[in-house]
Amino acid sequence: MIRVMLIDDEEDALDLLEILLRQLGDVEIAGRYMNPVQALDALEGSAVDAVFLDNQMPGILGTEAARRIRQTMPTMPIIFTTAYSEYAVEAFEIQSTDYLLKPFTIDRLQNAVTRIRQSLPQLTSQANRSGSAEPSPTPVVQCLGGFQIQASEAGKGGVSWKTKKEKELCAYLVHHEGKSANAAAIIEALWPGYDLNKAKTYLYTCLSYLRKTLTEHRVPIRIHKFDQGFMAELEGVTVDVADFERCLTALAPAQDVSAYDRMNQLYQGEYMEACDFGWAVPRQLEIRASYIRALRGWHSSFRGQGRAELAADSLQRILALAPESELDGRELMRLHLEAGDRHEAHRVGRQLEQAVRIQLAAELEEETLQLIRQTTDEAFRGVR
Repeated sequence: MIRVMLIDDEEDALDLLEILLRQLGDVEIAGRYMNPVQALDALEGSAVDAVFLDNQMPGILGTEAARRIRQTMPTMPIIFTTAYSEYAVEAFEIQSTDYLLKPFTIDRLQNAVTRIRQSLPQLTSQANRSGSAEPSPTPVVQCLGGFQIQASEAGKGGVSWKTKKEKELCAYLVHHEGKSANAAAIIEALWPGYDLNKAKTYLYTCLSYLRKTLTEHRVPIRIHKFDQGFMAELEGVTVDVADFERCLTALAPAQDVSAYDRMNQLYQGEYMEACDFGWAVPRQLEIRASYIRALRGWHSSFRGQGRAELAADSLQRILALAPESELDGRELMRLHLEAGDRHEAHRVGRQLEQAVRIQLAAELEEETLQLIRQTTDEAFRGVR
């Protein structure tokens, strides 16, 4: 396995180079840096077999960085990746292993990797280090509380995504639930404002990289190409949001709260939470609204059964999602008052007041204020 360090001041260029290198196989990315000075510092303590280096970077040119590498690592293979041909002579004076002009093909990159391998004969005996663990029969795609795929070969943290766009592309295809996603729509969602030809290159390389990642982790998601787009076949995996939405559609029998517990167990957070996927926001809002409606339905059911603790639990979950909801806040206050817990009712009222003022920049409705005054008066009489 060849361990390489990538240095380029453009993140997209780093992403593309990493994707292409991993397609070649037998290449491991030991580090990637947008700051060449930081890269040089890290290189001294790293087990790296070769360096891929851009030339036009702020702070220090690639040729100068290469000369510094040569001072301490005279035999280190250095491959320049640049859009400028005028530095080729200087690069070969530094005894660089290769000089790749952007945009380069995967075949041209393969030639450079072959040159690295020929200069490191000790690597010829290193192969087939992958583990032999049995794949999980039911990998889980997590969409609630973030996005990740859990599988036995992925470790505790889930599938290892090498680039943010690869992860987002997978999430986008899962988001379409087995339906074809138009290629133009994918580009607009993931690479808005990019040059179309460049965006198409990123899309196709990311698709290739995604297929390889899923195969390496033995996740049985298949990416299919159609005339105008792509589809993720999700058979053989469990998708948490699909299970969650099934729980939302039916109330359990009167004395069985297993469906209620299952629904709340599945809800680990917002849909695609903290992923910064703008295209996921409409469905995130839709799922939150559906969950609140289901909780209100459960509250009504529990209220009718006289199960006050579960009725209060459903309302508390609603307020965690919509802390400014006076309708639900008032109902929770009434439940606490009926249970004789005036202080808890008062606490809910004050939290509600704060949420309404901060999030809505408004004042509480008169009905809510009356309940708060009631808890204050009764609490005061209790102290007297």
